[in-house]
Amino acid sequence: MKKSTLGITMIGGLLLSACATQTGWTPTVDTYDSPNAYRLNQDLYECDQLARQAAGGTVKETAIGTGVGAAIGAAGGAVVGAFTGSPGTGAAIGAAAGGFGGGAKQGFEAEEAFKRSYRTCLRNRGHRVVN
Repeated sequence: MKKSTLGITMIGGLLLSACATQTGWTPTVDTYDSPNAYRLNQDLYECDQLARQAAGGTVKETAIGTGVGAAIGAAGGAVVGAFTGSPGTGAAIGAAAGGFGGGAKQGFEAEEAFKRSYRTCLRNRGHRVVN
């Protein structure tokens, strides 16, 4: 595989991980007539920390997905490229496509795990989570 293709795949994966980040999202909580409303800020902070641990980190998961996707894509691309007479080019294209796809999939899954864990934590602490 050419160094430029590997570099492009890794840079793309890092850029993708910057888009799929676990910051800025907070569940909407209905505090109307809630006996637990007084401790909402503390629970938001603690549940955020717990959800980050449970999800494994979007950036880390995106990087893992990029690496695995690039390896699988390179193998598949080399096979297809062998049929067309250019296994090296096929491997390079497959690695790039697989890296982007794998990184996106892992990043989005980690983000969803974060949100699910966050909501579950708040509900278990007696809050009514809207989203």
